[in-house]
Amino acid sequence: MLNIILIGPPGSGKGTQAKQISTKYNLKHLSTGDILRNEVKNQTPLGLQAKSIMDKGELVSDEIVIGMIKNFIDNATGANGFLYDGFPRTVAQAEALNKMLQQKDMLVNAIIFMDAPEKVFIERMQKRAEIEGRTDDADINVIRKRLVEYYEKTFPVKEYYEKYFTNAFHTINANQEVENVFNDICKVINNL
Repeated sequence: MLNIILIGPPGSGKGTQAKQISTKYNLKHLSTGDILRNEVKNQTPLGLQAKSIMDKGELVSDEIVIGMIKNFIDNATGANGFLYDGFPRTVAQAEALNKMLQQKDMLVNAIIFMDAPEKVFIERMQKRAEIEGRTDDADINVIRKRLVEYYEKTFPVKEYYEKYFTNAFHTINANQEVENVFNDICKVINNL
């Protein structure tokens, strides 16, 4: 089974690319953001807790996220593997994912880092707020806080994978047309 990880700042295009990749390669699309938003929409206790955290521009705890990921993997059937969209978000999550995959005799096949200038991410999040009505993308102060959180907590994940998974780590220029980004990602996956 393939295990492909898409990482990058908020607004880098992970969700857009993940939908296309999961369809083309028959991968289960694992988006912690979608899972969390679904919990919020359904007003579950976890969803209400997550909404409070996300509205402040903060990240949901590793413990909550890792539990959701494990359940997702355990309950998934009929796919060629998994596409992790914006997960792991911390080095602790990356280490927990590696451990969990090893216990299942699986490994991370590719880490795809979506890279672009910060102003591109901000513009995309503001546009997404208008189109999708996402309150976490509407306020520039929340956006900036999310980016600070990303650089403090999630950027080290990029450095971790770059250091310890050298052959599996790939940087993609996310500051180009969606189709070109997709083609660049497909080149990586086709070589697996």
